[in-house]
Amino acid sequence: MKVLSWNGPKQMDVEERSVPELAKDEVLVKVDVAGICGSEIEGFLGHNSLRVPPLIMGHEFSGHVERLGEDVNGVTKGAKVVVNPLLTCGSCKQCVRGNETQCENRQIIGIHRSGAFAEYVAVPASAVVEVPERIDSYAAALAEPLACCFRAVRRVLVLHTVPNVLIYGAGAIGLLSSFVAKELGANHVIVADINEERLQTLNEIGIEHTLNNSEDGFEQELEKIAGNKGIDVLIDAVGFLPTRSQAAKVINPGGVIMNVGLGVNETPLPINDFIRSEITVLGSFCYSRQDFQDAVQLLVNAKVTPDGWTEVRKLEEGQQSFMDLIEGKVKNSKIFLDLNK
Repeated sequence: MKVLSWNGPKQMDVEERSVPELAKDEVLVKVDVAGICGSEIEGFLGHNSLRVPPLIMGHEFSGHVERLGEDVNGVTKGAKVVVNPLLTCGSCKQCVRGNETQCENRQIIGIHRSGAFAEYVAVPASAVVEVPERIDSYAAALAEPLACCFRAVRRVLVLHTVPNVLIYGAGAIGLLSSFVAKELGANHVIVADINEERLQTLNEIGIEHTLNNSEDGFEQELEKIAGNKGIDVLIDAVGFLPTRSQAAKVINPGGVIMNVGLGVNETPLPINDFIRSEITVLGSFCYSRQDFQDAVQLLVNAKVTPDGWTEVRKLEEGQQSFMDLIEGKVKNSKIFLDLNK
């Protein structure tokens, strides 16, 4: 089979590999579409210690069940599926507490084991979620990043009623978070980024409020949109010093800052200001099984679609796609690799 193998910093190669052998509890998925995730860009650059070359990345994908392991029940051969790439043990202290997102033995398909930048991928049957054949394969491949966003947005919107929401980042996570925020009852949703082309793309698909947060008048323009209500909920899908510092300035007293972006680790923050203003600071890394199922339902019901903000390339264009992404040459928020092209 054909695969896209990450073989070192800035080096993706198309190679021929054997189709994976199945364990008794696994299924073989013929991959239709795989999305490129922002975390994979960090891996591509060699900045992620969890990813060790040679590695077949790819954890956002849809496909069809090609073959079943001998002990597999409850999965239909030939069914269209998405795969929850977060694999938990079910028996560690965190899993027993019901805190599966923090499983002490968690593994992720495309990081700890071969992923979906390949024509075929072997996955545990327990990770497979069947979807209707009618759902667009590109939409289905958004299940994993949408689940991340669903969990983060859901956790902050329960703290404020019909809030104005500011989201840093016009990439896939920021954009999907804006869709979820609207779906869950936000008032105004404002997306901020420094990439004017991406902001234009968001305007074209109906995101009403977009701002360039690197411009001098950003805070004044934000105030015009938010009015007296201000910003009670802020989601940082970027995670660099400028967004984290700016977030502390624009959030309402009593507001909540949800950190999703993993841009940098060390960040000086005005903790005394947070204390005095009773600002809640949270982090969200992944999702529960229920979050994943809820995200799939949003996609099946076409509440979230890939229309207008994504682009499609061949697997053979993987190396160039990653280079274009790190060089800021991609105006759309998501690149899909189509394994059938």
